[in-house]
Amino acid sequence: MTQSRGEEFKDDVRKPGVRNADTRRQLTPQEMQPLTQLSTGRSLLAIFQTLGLIATGMALCWFTWPSLWCVLGVVLIGVAQHGLFILAHDAAHYRLFAHRGVNDGVGRLIGMCSGISMCTYRVTHRLHHNHLYAKEDPDTAIHGGYPRGRAYLWRKLLEDVLGLNAWKTFAYFFGAPAINEATGNQIRPLDDTAPHLRAAARQDRWLVIAFHVLAPLLSLAVGGLQGLAWYAALWVLPLLTVLQPILRLRAICEHGAVTDLSSALTAARSNRTHGNLLNWVGRFFLFPHHVNYHLEHHLCPAVPHYRLPALHRLLQEKGALDGAEVRDLSSTLQLIFAPRRPL
Repeated sequence: MTQSRGEEFKDDVRKPGVRNADTRRQLTPQEMQPLTQLSTGRSLLAIFQTLGLIATGMALCWFTWPSLWCVLGVVLIGVAQHGLFILAHDAAHYRLFAHRGVNDGVGRLIGMCSGISMCTYRVTHRLHHNHLYAKEDPDTAIHGGYPRGRAYLWRKLLEDVLGLNAWKTFAYFFGAPAINEATGNQIRPLDDTAPHLRAAARQDRWLVIAFHVLAPLLSLAVGGLQGLAWYAALWVLPLLTVLQPILRLRAICEHGAVTDLSSALTAARSNRTHGNLLNWVGRFFLFPHHVNYHLEHHLCPAVPHYRLPALHRLLQEKGALDGAEVRDLSSTLQLIFAPRRPL
């Protein structure tokens, strides 16, 4: 399907001739064709896995209340809410389902439950892909400038856990203007898109607001004050607290503390999720649905999440990842928590 302005996600093949910048062009159409195939079954499996984790966290809270096990239940729900964000991200890329209507319908519903407008995020996220680390990239405000010092990042993560920054997160997903701290440039993501996409984003935002007004009212009507309290504790609380540091830390692990912006291979980072305990822990808390293969995603955004491991292996076989930002999580954490670089 031909995409209009404001929909296109470009392969990152910037600056031909620069070291490793032509990696995407090393992949033949015959190699790319199976990697871009969408699987309804794989997407449904990812959705049901995420819903299963939410159900597990809620059941743990329900059957162990009141006890410290409820804290674990809230954490599990927050981790699963992050999984919903990743699936909404796939839908924003038109990579969740092959049928456009189903893709957008499910993506909007997933985003709605999580407090984000998928249609608005589609426009915003396109700017991140097409202008990575440039003045038009709205995400530089989140991951740019690292390392900023251990105290700075720990303070931000503590603020996230306390829910103090949640409003900024949801403002971003609603398309609020962002400030590129490196340039001082104000980015208005919804200005750079087609009118019909801007209208869809506006409609989607009103649906998100309506959902989060009606959900507590429905909880109150069905379960009284106790029902409202359970809704607040089992959905709103993890959304405002547990989810927030996960979103920040993942974004910084993907792009923070890089030094070579000439290629997606060095401006984006893939974090290994195997080989040691910390990598496995990172996979659970930070990198669901293969989102750890982030530089591969920037190189080829048409590849759905469940085929990113195969793309990674193919690039490795071709030697295309030599010198690329592919690290164990421990190495990434050392970089982003390092002392601030001298000016």
